[in-house]
Amino acid sequence: MVFLVDELRMKLIFLSLFSVFLLAQIPKSVEFIRDVENIIVSASLEISLRLYGPEYVRKEIVKCIDLAKDGIHAVILVLSVRTRFTEEQETILKTLQSLFGSKIVDYMIVVFTGGDDLEETEESLGDYLGRECPKALEEILGLCENRVVLFDNKTKDEGKRSGQVQELLSFVNIVLSRNGGRPYTNELFELFTELKKRAKELHKQQRKFDSLKEEYSEDAKLEFEKQMKQTYDDQLNRITEMVESKLSEATMKLKQQLDEEQAARLEAEEKAMFAQRRSDEEIRRLRENLEKAHEELRKQSEGRCAIL
Repeated sequence: MVFLVDELRMKLIFLSLFSVFLLAQIPKSVEFIRDVENIIVSASLEISLRLYGPEYVRKEIVKCIDLAKDGIHAVILVLSVRTRFTEEQETILKTLQSLFGSKIVDYMIVVFTGGDDLEETEESLGDYLGRECPKALEEILGLCENRVVLFDNKTKDEGKRSGQVQELLSFVNIVLSRNGGRPYTNELFELFTELKKRAKELHKQQRKFDSLKEEYSEDAKLEFEKQMKQTYDDQLNRITEMVESKLSEATMKLKQQLDEEQAARLEAEEKAMFAQRRSDEEIRRLRENLEKAHEELRKQSEGRCAIL
């Protein structure tokens, strides 16, 4: 699976590297990716904790981990040169790290859309990043070892589009190679794998029970089915609780970060206002002193004239 994080809709798009066609669920803002061969969109997930409640995100994460099966092959963070890097986008990485662990950045690739716009102004991506790269974005690019691809949105040049796609896929291969060819997993994936394995075992028991059900009483059948359902629900609850814990942690960290940033902004504003007041006061004193000096010079000049 490849996670594609859409900067406009704050979505994780799951891309499987083992199919030969595309489904149509890709957002319009990342429509350029439709031409990629051997990639298929299998699900999407809203990950913005500010825009969507933790309960919704929790359920979607569980569904998407099920689709990811063996793990994540790459995380593609999609940004646009048409818009400034926002605080909301900055929190995406922190949310991913809270949910999937800090090592998730080893699988990250950054894609910038809007290459056509830079071309019209005769700018390179390097020029753009030189003037529009806040510290938070610099940190993200550093964490992903500058794995960056620029995509055009409007070009009809098939060769150019194909080249950009191949550059992206080459980064995916680099990510896989550097990580020993192993997709990224953590305890969430391991627990879900265990759940799927347990579900298969329960299914086998169910089939065996069905083949012999005539030998059991109705009460025994109901009890067996109840036990199987309880076992499966217990496993699912373990995953749900883990996701809830990680989401809670992510939410708390984001709130703490926002509180700290707000406090820092207020402190900076207060310092700026204090500095401005001091500057205004200093300018006022200097102006008064200058006026006094001018007045003294005027009086001295008038005195000399009177003596003459």
